[in-house]
Amino acid sequence: MLERTDRRSNRPGSASTRRLWAALGVGFFLALAAGPVVAGSVEVRLQLPVRARLDLSDRRTVTVAPFLVVTQEGQEAVQRRGLDIQREFERYLFRLLRRQTTLKVVETGPVDYPIYDLDLLSRDIDFWSALGERTQADLILTGSLDFDIQDRSGYRTEEYVSPFDGRTYYRQVLVEQTGFEYDIVMQVMDGRTGELLYSDNFKDFKSFEGEGADPLMGMFENLYALEDRIAGIFAERRVETIRTLFTD
Repeated sequence: MLERTDRRSNRPGSASTRRLWAALGVGFFLALAAGPVVAGSVEVRLQLPVRARLDLSDRRTVTVAPFLVVTQEGQEAVQRRGLDIQREFERYLFRLLRRQTTLKVVETGPVDYPIYDLDLLSRDIDFWSALGERTQADLILTGSLDFDIQDRSGYRTEEYVSPFDGRTYYRQVLVEQTGFEYDIVMQVMDGRTGELLYSDNFKDFKSFEGEGADPLMGMFENLYALEDRIAGIFAERRVETIRTLFTD
């Protein structure tokens, strides 16, 4: 005699089916709880090499042509201190190239630009190839400078405790600050063909307490912040980075 099976018990909404799924869910949760929930990790500092932006395999010499100086904010403060932005920057470049690259740095001598628009000047391959031939330089470094001195003084809200009632109040305090911003366009020309090989824009801003901060100090603080990026055009650099390794 055949037994009749109650098919209703296997339908998805039946009580037995719900009990089955509940039992499976509890078992799955216990299986997860038995294993490791959070994997271990350790941070490792690595020194990674970064290749130079330019291929210097067949280039041995470089010369620095005068950088074009863009109109500056705070120019009166620069003039009062007798600061020659162009000359100081070119001295800095000479020291940097000799210290951090294997290139021989040669003098350009007097340079008479046919035009003082950097965008148009960078396309004048005849001018740059002639300068390269005259100086016997494989590479010519040039560009533009914009060094701004900005008055960043203003009022700042700060809290203080009254010595009379011990309560905390807020007041506006004048804070004198001077900001120095460097905006440098650097271009490298091929001394043989006069063609533009590389162009980039480097920017940095530094703020100092006080209204009469030294422009020369502000200028070199900007340059030191950009030094690795500038040297990286011509030389391999090593940068430090942090990597996370996951352990069992």
